[in-house]
Amino acid sequence: MFKKKNQIADIKALFKKEIGHTMDAVFQDLEIEGQKVLLVYLSSICDTEKIQSDLVKPFFEISQTDQFAQYLQSLNGVKEYAEFDQALKEVMRGSVLILFVHAAYTVNFKNYISQGVQDASVETTIQGPQTALSEDLGTNLNIIRHRYHQPSLTVEKNEIGSVSGLEMHLLYDAKKVDPEVLGNLREKIEEIKYSNEIIQSAGEFHRLLTPNKRSLFPVFMITERTDRIALNLSQGKIVLLMEGSPFALILPAVFYDFMSSMEDFYQPYWVGKFLHGLRYFGLLISLILPGLYVALASYNPEVFQIQLALGIAGSRSSVPYPTYLEVLFMLLMMELLTEASIRLPKTIGSTATTVGGLILGQAATEAGLVSNIMIILVSAVAISNFVIPINEMSFSMRIVKYLILFISTLTGMIGLIVGLMGLVVYLVSLDSFGHPYLRVFLGESKDGKQGAAK
Repeated sequence: MFKKKNQIADIKALFKKEIGHTMDAVFQDLEIEGQKVLLVYLSSICDTEKIQSDLVKPFFEISQTDQFAQYLQSLNGVKEYAEFDQALKEVMRGSVLILFVHAAYTVNFKNYISQGVQDASVETTIQGPQTALSEDLGTNLNIIRHRYHQPSLTVEKNEIGSVSGLEMHLLYDAKKVDPEVLGNLREKIEEIKYSNEIIQSAGEFHRLLTPNKRSLFPVFMITERTDRIALNLSQGKIVLLMEGSPFALILPAVFYDFMSSMEDFYQPYWVGKFLHGLRYFGLLISLILPGLYVALASYNPEVFQIQLALGIAGSRSSVPYPTYLEVLFMLLMMELLTEASIRLPKTIGSTATTVGGLILGQAATEAGLVSNIMIILVSAVAISNFVIPINEMSFSMRIVKYLILFISTLTGMIGLIVGLMGLVVYLVSLDSFGHPYLRVFLGESKDGKQGAAK
């Protein structure tokens, strides 16, 4: 161990035992005038050209190990270690270990193959900023700092995953954050940081942080937008950034947050309100339209006007099975098309699913498997489901509509109403780190700006 000031050969043997089996491990001996220095690094994640220019070349120019050690201390990010385990961890993260006879230094020479800033592709806006997060933590912090110029912005470093050991940053505004929420989050992170070997994404960490592992609705928000992160920091929320993930986890988050788009802030006041209301209307259509159709067509057809009732009956004259099977069949076909559009290559995904949907709908209608009105209904449900800005909430609502459809199939309109009431009761029972899920978390101040509700 470095505490015992072992010789270079002994330390080299320790490192060769740990990483000598891999071809990208480099053990480079430097010697001049009887003075030796050993460099240990992984060539696959280090900038070898920078190592040559900043370490190897200066060593031979200086020619004195004491002076070279002083030169190392002037470099940015240099650390001196006395523990082998800590030095090994730094090497595995892209640092170079410089071994002297009685000292060891690590300098970060991490090389990123691709760390460019990308445009938002999941949460798009028309007029708003287009910058999204990248997979590099340093780049993400740089972008966020450029959007949130407050000295109270605090960054805490942590590590998760007993095997992956990914770096995680905790961001919050020290003046606005809820200390109780922050304390609870720290305790939760300490509980789970080493309980799982591999944690690779914000979504996976979201599942581990959620108190009820089988909760149907997300209680934390996942986003790629840096402007949404800046807005939530200003509202006293906490942001989690993970190494290797281009998404951030925001908490606490409530139902209102998942229905809000950043586009609402970049449009005129009434335009933003209209778009927000339109999303709730689309959510209502997506949830109740399948169950409402089954309930009215099978149990309460007298609710329709006579012309509409006769039209529905006429279109279903060739359909050989009940309405609930007809609805279920078409909804499942639409789910398969949606899933296929995600899995197919981008160059053919949209074309294949569009053509597939048209052919499927036309063929099913002509074959008498479904009615014409069912094609309209399923199309309306599919379109309405995608107006929800945050994907996690959209996926949850896709499941809920099947539960409401099942209850409506059994008991008609009564089941539809009971299903909606049960959904509201379930949402009321949820919370996000102590904040009620159906609370209007974002209030409006007198000047029209968004702020945290008190």
